[in-house]
Amino acid sequence: MDSLTQACLGAVVGVAVAGRSLGARRAALTGAVLGTLPDLDTFIRYDDPVRSFVLHRGFSHSLLVHLAVSPLLGEVLCRIWSGLRAHRALCWLLVFACLSTHALLDAATIYGTQLLWPLSTHPFGVGSIFIIDPLYTLPLAVAAIVAVAAGAWTERVRRATLAALLISTGYLAWSLVAQAVATERSRAILERAGIEPERLLVTPMPFNTLLWRAIVIDGARYLNIYVPLLGEGATAYAHRRLPRAPLVCARPIEAAATLARFSKGFWRLLEDGDRLTMADLRMGVTPAYVFTFEVATRDGGVFRALVPPERVTYERSREGDVNWLLESMAGGAPVRPGEVRARLADLSALDRAPDEEALRTVRSCIGPASPAP
Repeated sequence: MDSLTQACLGAVVGVAVAGRSLGARRAALTGAVLGTLPDLDTFIRYDDPVRSFVLHRGFSHSLLVHLAVSPLLGEVLCRIWSGLRAHRALCWLLVFACLSTHALLDAATIYGTQLLWPLSTHPFGVGSIFIIDPLYTLPLAVAAIVAVAAGAWTERVRRATLAALLISTGYLAWSLVAQAVATERSRAILERAGIEPERLLVTPMPFNTLLWRAIVIDGARYLNIYVPLLGEGATAYAHRRLPRAPLVCARPIEAAATLARFSKGFWRLLEDGDRLTMADLRMGVTPAYVFTFEVATRDGGVFRALVPPERVTYERSREGDVNWLLESMAGGAPVRPGEVRARLADLSALDRAPDEEALRTVRSCIGPASPAP
């Protein structure tokens, strides 16, 4: 989640754990700092932008690491706040609670969080909540402000803290229910159209849990199906995820293999002039995916790996996207301006001929992924 949300969550958790012993203001400020610590890994810079992408939310987000560092950071807190010196176990609990809730909340998003590093580098990502969701953040922000303003532990602080945790946790639970409903509706749409997808992922559109996007991997193409919970309609769009012409690569491209693994198969690999670009389809919306990389360049008739790969940036939204989002959230089924040319009026009429040649040549370009980070 975004830094503001994590700071607010840490503040409220801090008050809940140590507000009585430390005071509401100190507990909130301490929790906000602790709740922000895991994201300091963004300051670790790698020469390879793909590695920077896949290694974020790695060791600093591991529950095992949090368990190991809690006594160390807890001792630091005992020395900073004299009121906690007689409550050593509480200090340790405070640190672990703030760090672990940060990681668990991140795992509810789609990015991927290595909760069990170093035992496993699997990037857990439920994808039930968008990385920024005001309805989740607002009750936490209000409770954090109440605690800081009050200073001391009061009944009002206790009630605000309890309410914020119940509302925000309830909203997370709702997001899981909404995701399940949107997934079932997406499966029903695909079944009626006679489509058996290779992969299906359903994740919310920005800032809400009322409009969901089903990403469908179907051979050489992928589908975006937008499913509003408040309406019965849905709109579908088909896009290429592989180059039209057969690819010839000098050797397997390690960066492409790493991206394919990290995205869990939800990727797009396309030619852009003499460049070969790869995007993670889970974050962003066609055609402006947040994490897109140039992984190879054409040398004659052959693509050779670009070392290091380069991050490609696009305009995040297109004209009309905001109105489209709001109307869709309200239950409508308008055509998205940014994908109007790819709209499928009848999903069952989709050309089902697989592009075996494109699939075969792409495999020659995606070799074994680099060792798990």
